Amino acid sequence: MFRRRFVALPVLLSVLALAAGNAHAAAAVGQPAPDFTLKDATGKTVKLSDFKGKHVVLEWTNPGCPFVQKHYNSGNMPATQKDAMGKGVVWLAINSTEKASYDYLEPAKLVAWKQERKSTPSAILMDEEGTVGRAYGARTTPHMYIVNPQGQLIYAGGIDSIPSSSAADIPKATNYIKAGVAEALAGKPLTASTTRPYGCSIKYKSAA
Repeated sequence: MFRRRFVALPVLLSVLALAAGNAHAAAAVGQPAPDFTLKDATGKTVKLSDFKGKHVVLEWTNPGCPFVQKHYNSGNMPATQKDAMGKGVVWLAINSTEKASYDYLEPAKLVAWKQERKSTPSAILMDEEGTVGRAYGARTTPHMYIVNPQGQLIYAGGIDSIPSSSAADIPKATNYIKAGVAEALAGKPLTASTTRPYGCSIKYKSAA
């Protein structure tokens, strides 16, 4: 009985995350990506519009989530980052977890967690107020987006095609980010521009 409940937990988390996402209006693929200004983990100000002229991947993250752990502990997310950034793509990891959440990591600890897993995104951005996450309609960790050099949103959804917390599923899944970046850089329309995100619900700060 206990084992059955444990196995069902990731599915439950995913369902809850998807349900929670219905409360947020999503930025639309094919439309301008909402611009934003956030502080990175070192306190430096970063604006999305600073990267106009380049493709940008946005990754919503929270190390306390088992789905995030799946893609980092296996090396899949760092490898996907490295592949994209090696082609000149900017990668922004965004943490919209509110400070009061039990699994919130302060900036220095978040950086250390990622570095331990050989993750070196272009920047790690702190969105504790949830303003940017809500603007994009980000539902889960991870939730992924791709912005083209003209500032248009061309992808929104999951990192891959198998919504599980098991690392064993990674080799069998289609990595939507790798595929999308490759197609975008080749000047092709994305085969999959909108997919279903999966993961843990984002612990947003309650609205005042």
